[in-house]
Amino acid sequence: MLAQSRLPSLLLLLPRLRSLAPGRAMSSATGTSTVQQPLNYRDGTRVQPADGGQLEEVFEPATGRVLCKLPCSGEKEVDLAVQSAKAAFKIWSQMSGMERCRVMLEAARIIREQRDEIATMETINNGKSIFEARVDIDVSWQCLEYYAGLAGSLAGEHIQLPGGSFGYTRREPLGVCVGIGAWNYPFQIACWKSGPALACGNAMVFKPSPFTPISVVRLAEIFTEAGVPKGLFNVVQGGAATGQFLCHHPDVAKISFTGSVPTGMKIMEMAAKGIKPVTLELGGKSPLIIFSDADLENAVKGALMANFLTQGEVCCNGTRVFVERKILDTFTKEVVKRTQKIKIGDPLLEDTRMGALINRPHLNRVQGFIKQAKEQGAEVLCGGDLYVPDDPKLKNGYYMRPCVLGRLHLSHGTMDAVGFLLRKLSSAL
Repeated sequence: MLAQSRLPSLLLLLPRLRSLAPGRAMSSATGTSTVQQPLNYRDGTRVQPADGGQLEEVFEPATGRVLCKLPCSGEKEVDLAVQSAKAAFKIWSQMSGMERCRVMLEAARIIREQRDEIATMETINNGKSIFEARVDIDVSWQCLEYYAGLAGSLAGEHIQLPGGSFGYTRREPLGVCVGIGAWNYPFQIACWKSGPALACGNAMVFKPSPFTPISVVRLAEIFTEAGVPKGLFNVVQGGAATGQFLCHHPDVAKISFTGSVPTGMKIMEMAAKGIKPVTLELGGKSPLIIFSDADLENAVKGALMANFLTQGEVCCNGTRVFVERKILDTFTKEVVKRTQKIKIGDPLLEDTRMGALINRPHLNRVQGFIKQAKEQGAEVLCGGDLYVPDDPKLKNGYYMRPCVLGRLHLSHGTMDAVGFLLRKLSSAL
């Protein structure tokens, strides 16, 4: 059974989910979830934002239902979160690396222990299959374990100088770091950003995507349960305005962002005004080139994984597949055959391999790219149309059949689209 003391937020999120057997997810949870607790986290507890007021609807991609209305954090709430993190930083930064290591290992242990519950939460808010979400959570606790292992080994250098003098260097934490996450891997990205920051002695204020605000708050609770000082990992919710308040805040020492190239450029510009270091993980185009001497089985599997993981919503997907003409027909036939067999539907069912896209505007945008490709002469080899599952509660979900396009040329405007918006197949000249 789910323990009330350990998972209060999950019980409120999934009121009808009574228990989870190891390695299983219950499809009955789809379409029944609501969010009843605040999604900001400050000073070791969930809080409503002190200001802001603007509400953003948060959807369940599988059903199109509204999970909650999210109040966006204003400038005052951002400042409170930063000041809270700043106070916690004074405690955390004075702890030894081994002390920080033990706390982070405990956080990793809790995540590993609650893997299925957190994965279910992630699936409900993101739409990806529970099969993939479990892998995301495994990567998350492994990430924290890795950086916990580094925490105790961080050291400077001792340099012997002439005349018996010496010089030395120290590795010192920066202070309050800001993490801004994306919606395709909400929990995992939060662990990727917080792991190295906390291991080095920093505090963090994290802003998830307003599309997927739920699971990151559970991570904040886990850090508190593991023993970090209250306020060391705070969560503020909101969109662009909230992000701007974070980037401009004078007490923020570093910014780490995952998202689109245009937004990354704006963040770099804002950070430059305060001479703040930034880490940017942005969208990209990642072509695959397959020659006739390749292992065809591996090439097909690689192309499918590189294109359809997380419904194709991955910034490093191999969205252009260039195939040597000699094997093009054989390769294409096998890719199309396997693509048509991908099981689409309720993401909490064990045999589902492709869930719902993140929201209606994103689904419409993908459909627009397919339409544009067809107008420019591309051939739809399979998929690309909307998919309506048989289950009535899923009829308003954001589903489409995985699409493979052929006869695309580099001059096509579709080829310039953001990587994870469209899946493509092209032949080499």
